[in-house]
Amino acid sequence: MSDQKIELYDGPAGGWSALKSVARHLHEQGVTVKGGKTLLHANQADGFDCPGCAWPDRDHRSTFEFCENGAKAVAAEATARRATPEVIGAKTLAEWAEASDYELEATGRLTEPLVYDAETDRYQRTTWDAAFALIAKELHALPDPNQAIFYTSGRTSNEAAFLYQLFVREYGTNNFPDCSNMCHEPSGSAMKPTLGVGKGTVTLADFEQADCILVFGQNPGTNHPRMLGELRAARKRGARVVSFNPLRERGLERFADPQNALEMATLGDSPISSHYFQLKVGGDFALLKGMCKRVVEQGALDMAFIAGHTQGFEAFAAELREQPWEPLVEAAGLTREQIELAADLYAGSERVIACWGMGITQHRHSVATIQMIVNLLLLRGNLGRPGAGACPVRGHSNVQGDRTMGIYEKPAPAFLDKLGEVFGFEPPREPGFDTVGAIEAMLDGRGKVFIAMGGNFAAATPDTAATWRALRRCELTVHITTKFNRSHVVHGRQALVLPVLGRTEIDVQATGPQGVTVEDSMSMVHLSAGMNAPASEHLLSEPMLVARMAAATLTHSRTPWLALAGDYAAIRDKIAAVLPDFAGFNAKIKAPGGFRLRNTASEREWATASGKAGFSTHALPTDLAVERAADRHRDVRVFTLTTLRSHDQYNTTIYGHDDRYRGVYGHRRVVFIHADDIRDLGLKAGDWVDITSLYIAEAGGDVQQRRAEAFLLVAYDIPRGCLASYYPETNPLVPLQSFSIGARTPTSKSIPVTLSRHG
Repeated sequence: MSDQKIELYDGPAGGWSALKSVARHLHEQGVTVKGGKTLLHANQADGFDCPGCAWPDRDHRSTFEFCENGAKAVAAEATARRATPEVIGAKTLAEWAEASDYELEATGRLTEPLVYDAETDRYQRTTWDAAFALIAKELHALPDPNQAIFYTSGRTSNEAAFLYQLFVREYGTNNFPDCSNMCHEPSGSAMKPTLGVGKGTVTLADFEQADCILVFGQNPGTNHPRMLGELRAARKRGARVVSFNPLRERGLERFADPQNALEMATLGDSPISSHYFQLKVGGDFALLKGMCKRVVEQGALDMAFIAGHTQGFEAFAAELREQPWEPLVEAAGLTREQIELAADLYAGSERVIACWGMGITQHRHSVATIQMIVNLLLLRGNLGRPGAGACPVRGHSNVQGDRTMGIYEKPAPAFLDKLGEVFGFEPPREPGFDTVGAIEAMLDGRGKVFIAMGGNFAAATPDTAATWRALRRCELTVHITTKFNRSHVVHGRQALVLPVLGRTEIDVQATGPQGVTVEDSMSMVHLSAGMNAPASEHLLSEPMLVARMAAATLTHSRTPWLALAGDYAAIRDKIAAVLPDFAGFNAKIKAPGGFRLRNTASEREWATASGKAGFSTHALPTDLAVERAADRHRDVRVFTLTTLRSHDQYNTTIYGHDDRYRGVYGHRRVVFIHADDIRDLGLKAGDWVDITSLYIAEAGGDVQQRRAEAFLLVAYDIPRGCLASYYPETNPLVPLQSFSIGARTPTSKSIPVTLSRHG
């Protein structure tokens, strides 16, 4: 681990520092040679899909199709370290609870199924048959199937996700909380009623034609590094890249492409953003409404598109004309001139793509904000034509595919009808629990069995104390995983940890070697096949694990579970029978790069109630949580805290304690703050503080306080009144009851907090 220090990083994103980081992580995992060979198969037509982010793959023109953080994910999966039953059983769970998330991850690959022994407070070896028998016993014991909860991570393949949702619905519930509930749920909730699709409308080819790319609430240098190649190429051909982000992020400023020999040889780099607007945390809605107002008032509109393809424009335009500028300026944290400049950059471009990440989605008014992005695009016809469109940039590599496969607590009736017809049963119709609802159900006793297909639920969720209480109230917790993590330490009365094959490993079933499919952020579906020997002879594939769990539980099912899991092509045939867009599935994935699912909005066909794309009118939000807290606590400074990832992290997986681009080494408990705010608090950079969140559900309501202790103050280029800090360390500060309107995504990017000197 690195020495602890705060030191300015003045290099670009990527470049030699990224290559050195890749080499270091391969060495630390003991796979310098094996890992290097494995990486050459990442995102290749005959290789595996990177287990990291969901950014699309190019046309495999290079053998170098991975990024630094994707390499960390591959190294962690291909690691030489083994978390055998002896390694995990050497400590009690009380002792493991004291370990950091990094230390839990560093134990290596799990090798055999584990069962919790309450007498010794340890995990011990069990058999697969015993594990499935325990699951079946506890599921059968429930008086109501809705007392079981089935979580899904975004790394799960299409084949495993389809079998999983089929098993759970045959069992009798739609309780499918998933990672989408915590990240891009607002994107689908906002786009579906306005555009008729809940997915992005662009492809990589559109990035080659856009003359302006708007980037909202996103840090691609850490979260989607391969996106930097597209932004760099756009700048080099003269396109504008306009970034809106509270923090100065190196990946939005400069990038050295490791595949560019000249840049690497000369230590050169390329600019990314042509314009950079540092708005307040949560100021995006006001910014976007101001941009729309400017475009309408300047008459820079595509009236033919508006007339032929949209409804609601007149009401939207009238409301904009009545909107005063002063509240927009105050809420955005930018000057009117800056907002107008941003609007003019947009209006002066012919083909515009709007991208956004979780800096947009994890707010109280995230759905309205995304609909304002849609409004901005509609004003100039920037939907359904080359070089233009909406691009929500999603996280895990198959989070979008899992939803397509039916991992959703509110399934469409047509999907359920077809599922029941193909498999000969009546699926449940009642909506199930989302993530917040699942935690609430476990807390009040309505949820008694919790099964997680991947992920790290205990670390990823809001309100850590409440979530941990919820999991500990369960009769049984089951985690299907490759590595040991926090969720395995926070367990129910009974607990299982079931290890599976990773994305990089060879999967052999009854009919021979298998490949799985995934869907990226741009609706491309392609095949993924591993090339390494399994980490242990005892591992099951995810499809086989689901099939055996289903066969043990649903003893009267008509579904041939084990036959399906023995031939993934047979699973894909069933997917094609249920989902019309997958007709000819097995033939389509043989094409290099796979195939793209139909996106009606990209064809200017609007699958909405009106048959047209819709403008959405929203008033500027008032009575915000931070304002209520500030009004109640006038004697202290109330800040707005946003949570974020470090560079040595992917979601809740901690690869190390460095955040190179932000100049943080050997630390994770840090809080980024403007230097003038540090001075006004009577503190100095390097002091240690405690963070207290202040949640007031409504005006006049009670104040809920949550506390996280011992964070290092780091002076940073961030707007005054705003703070940033890493999750999961700050998840205890996020109230379970605080979520986005219309999507119930936790408000992890806008937490009212105060700071006090630690100790």
